[in-house]
Amino acid sequence: MSTTIFESRYAIGPNEAKTLDTQGLRKNFLIEKIFTADKIHFVYSHYDRYMAGGAMPVSGPIKLETIEPLLKEPFFLSRRELGIINVGGAGLVDVDGTSYEIGHKEALYIGKGAQEVYFSSNDKNNPAKFYLNSTPAHHSYPTKRVTKDEANKIELGALETANHRTINQMLLNKVIDTCQLQMGMTELKPGSVWNTMPAHTHDRRMEVYFYFEVPEGQSVSHFMGPTDETRHIWMQNEQAVISPPWSIHAGAGTSNYTFIWGMAGENLDYDDMDKSPITELR
Repeated sequence: MSTTIFESRYAIGPNEAKTLDTQGLRKNFLIEKIFTADKIHFVYSHYDRYMAGGAMPVSGPIKLETIEPLLKEPFFLSRRELGIINVGGAGLVDVDGTSYEIGHKEALYIGKGAQEVYFSSNDKNNPAKFYLNSTPAHHSYPTKRVTKDEANKIELGALETANHRTINQMLLNKVIDTCQLQMGMTELKPGSVWNTMPAHTHDRRMEVYFYFEVPEGQSVSHFMGPTDETRHIWMQNEQAVISPPWSIHAGAGTSNYTFIWGMAGENLDYDDMDKSPITELR
């Protein structure tokens, strides 16, 4: 029996998105369920053929299987690369017979061509939660583990503007070699709630945000849409949202939180952004 649950979502443009009500926005862009015990969840987005999901092994190892209707390949990473950040308890990722210990908030990159990938938890009572992002790849780069200490860290914002945060660039070309996938983790300080200000777009690539460490009873309002016609989606802990190339991607929580950003597209220039002044957002 397959352990993989998946769905496919087609890309829509800004004009079509204007016609969507709240339910329509959530159906097209929100990924409500990332983790289920002993399952792998994936959403396949037709924006840059990006895949986002999660693996939560509890009772035993679970295998990264190919998804025949979507990939038409003998194994998942035949023509793809995979980024992993663990947001749960410690676990193992076995890649073609080599095991990598991945602790809480540690990352692993797996390059194109890896055939046998298994996920397992060290303690079923505190299972690993492997957040997964995958993109098409044209070259095979080595599998590599990246800890928070090895990340390229950037301090931004201030408590006075409610956006004091640390950006941990983990699976980024400044740290490791990838084809197009880039991932990192932004941690907001207590008292800060805003992320990604000033807001921006980058028509050359898309992005996915995964929000976690949202305290019980709190939420995050994620903002999307063109800079002159923004919309919002209310999100709960351990949910993700797809950001099209034409959309801003920013949010404000009712408490501080952490989020993982992943992106892919035309280039690997992290600072390639078309910024919008805060006072010009509509």
